[in-house]
Amino acid sequence: MATLHNRVSRKVLKERAENDPTPRNTVSFYCYFPISDPASMRDHWYVHLNGLGVYGRIYIAEEGINAQISCPVSQFENLKSFIYAIPSMNGLRLNKAVDENRNSFYVLDIKVRQKIVADGIIDNDFSMNNRGRYVNALEFNEMVKEPDTLVIDMRNHYEYEVGRFNTAIEIPSDTFREQLPMASSMFEEEKERKIIMYCTGGIRCEKASAWMLHKGYKNVFHLEGGIINYINQVRELGLENNFIGKNFVFDERLGERITDDIISNCHICGTPCDVHVNCKNSSCHLLFIQCDACHSAMGGCCSNACMDVVQLDPEQQKEMRKGLDKGRNIFNKSKQRMTLLSKDQNVD
Repeated sequence: MATLHNRVSRKVLKERAENDPTPRNTVSFYCYFPISDPASMRDHWYVHLNGLGVYGRIYIAEEGINAQISCPVSQFENLKSFIYAIPSMNGLRLNKAVDENRNSFYVLDIKVRQKIVADGIIDNDFSMNNRGRYVNALEFNEMVKEPDTLVIDMRNHYEYEVGRFNTAIEIPSDTFREQLPMASSMFEEEKERKIIMYCTGGIRCEKASAWMLHKGYKNVFHLEGGIINYINQVRELGLENNFIGKNFVFDERLGERITDDIISNCHICGTPCDVHVNCKNSSCHLLFIQCDACHSAMGGCCSNACMDVVQLDPEQQKEMRKGLDKGRNIFNKSKQRMTLLSKDQNVD
């Protein structure tokens, strides 16, 4: 009987991946198309990709598929053949990562979800059939020069904080489901203007473009393949680069360096920094920006309270974690969480 789930501890798998010299490509792709039986597709994909040595995170829903994976270079053509055998995915753009310096994934997780990107949409009249028009890197660069063009960043605030396009407007939120109604209301008076939406790999801005059209906007575009494809096209074609800083990614790397510009600051001391970390206290696990000095002084924790916790016996820490639901525990500007925490720090 085929294995349909990982049966090895994640700690062991991570150690194996870190010690494995096999060259790998980090690849992301998505496709909106009807899937009648996501569960069966999930099992079929798990068996095949596991056999190819693929790691990563894949969501499958009735509306399509969303994947971020790490594939052995030697198996990349076999992976493409497998994907392209599905008619709706034949010729699909596969975004190769900009930065390949570190391991991105170490286990294969394929899950069935209600949506491939959580959008909070409950409008039965909304359809992905009417989407904004794609623009490539060259077209994007030309359009942003036009004074009438609005460039809208459809990523979360912690992504925007470390890197963005020069003229991009932030939709200040923690989740995509919060952003959609905010975006359609923020630009209510701009429905005739050209709007270009972008995100990391294209999946969020493609849905956002359809939502804006649904809400009556007229000239909606979205960046094909997102930031990842844009940077690859810029480098391949020798185009002007309009993106500054770091591109946040949702894997072990937590970011791809695009330019040397550091446009954000350590959430503890305020020094220029764009390195995201998760608090070492597993009961907290807060995602925030921390410079080397603060990381060293605080042992990778976000507060003195968390520093105290990590000094406890492992069994005590485990007991503290029982029943906790951290959800998406991230630095939230609106709550000013880190501002409050910083008052309790001593990082001299």
